[in-house]
Amino acid sequence: MADWLAALDRRAELRAKAGLTRRLHPRPAGEAVTDLAGNDYLGLATHPEVTAAAARALSAYGLGATGSRLVRGSTDAHHALEDALAGWLGTDRALVFSSGYLANLGALRALVQPRTLLVSDAHNHASLIDGCRISGAETVVTAHADVTAVAAALAVAPGRPAVVVTESVFSVDGDLAPLAELHAVARRYGALLLVDDAHALGVTGPSGAGAVAAAGLAGQPDVVVTATLSKALGGAGGLVAGPAEFVRHLVETGRTFIFDTALPPAVAAGVHTAVGLARAGDPLRAELAARATFAVRRLRDAGLTVPTPDAAVISVTAPGPEAATAWAADCRDRGVAVGCFRPPSTPDTRSRLRLTLNAGVPRVEFERALEIIVECAP
Repeated sequence: MADWLAALDRRAELRAKAGLTRRLHPRPAGEAVTDLAGNDYLGLATHPEVTAAAARALSAYGLGATGSRLVRGSTDAHHALEDALAGWLGTDRALVFSSGYLANLGALRALVQPRTLLVSDAHNHASLIDGCRISGAETVVTAHADVTAVAAALAVAPGRPAVVVTESVFSVDGDLAPLAELHAVARRYGALLLVDDAHALGVTGPSGAGAVAAAGLAGQPDVVVTATLSKALGGAGGLVAGPAEFVRHLVETGRTFIFDTALPPAVAAGVHTAVGLARAGDPLRAELAARATFAVRRLRDAGLTVPTPDAAVISVTAPGPEAATAWAADCRDRGVAVGCFRPPSTPDTRSRLRLTLNAGVPRVEFERALEIIVECAP
């Protein structure tokens, strides 16, 4: 009976030897750490208007939604948020899920019909990878941001329904997918384009509407947008936005929507307020862009390898997984929280620190954090 537990212990030992052990670190409220690891890009998670809206809804509705959306979980707060998101993104409709992960799983499964081919970028997030797998459709993984490879994959499957699957701003290196070119190729072959706009929503595009809008693709009938509400909007949950017919299809058939308890109404209300703040947040976006430029220059001047970011994600190459872990730990010991990405979380076997910029962090504190990162570098 204990053999399976011994096998798990052995696998844990192998991960430890490879420097791939992962641990949970509880974060106390009001922790005195400079946060360059979370995804609260605009600093809205603690904005007083956001928390006040959530508190009012908490008092009105209670802690949870008490059921799935099709049972008792749909509230005025959910529908108001969905209307606001659709208006912001320029789509017919938007549908809110309890997480961005479930939104991606649900969207991909709903897009698949018999003989569908999925063409997925090699650097896509785990939720997109899992969505492709769970859909049961044939999936071709193409080289990162390679439009020619996508065209070749579609060309060998003439007449088949197909979906090109990509992030907009990629979560590991922070680079931007060539969305306009991908859409042109997809349309040429009669394929759909699914874009996970999680790291761009609120950060890029007109009024922060994301990279899809920035590429001029908002509201296109062959484009489906997914995103999370937990990054620039400071809350939790996920969304799928696109043609009204597709959203209706999700409501009626989407298993990760139908059989999941709804997002708490208090979170929906808080995120709704955050949407309004994000739409008016051009000064915050300008500050993020300025900080990204400053950070890249400072880190490169220190001899570190840093790709040019397209949004608010900065990737800093580490020598290996153990060095990355030690580097992140040293930074944390000195009061700076940074992301630490190692295989298998990275698509290219490289380890790196990931810095996510937060406009809510005071500028002087941000610059001090960069100095500590440089001083702790292996």
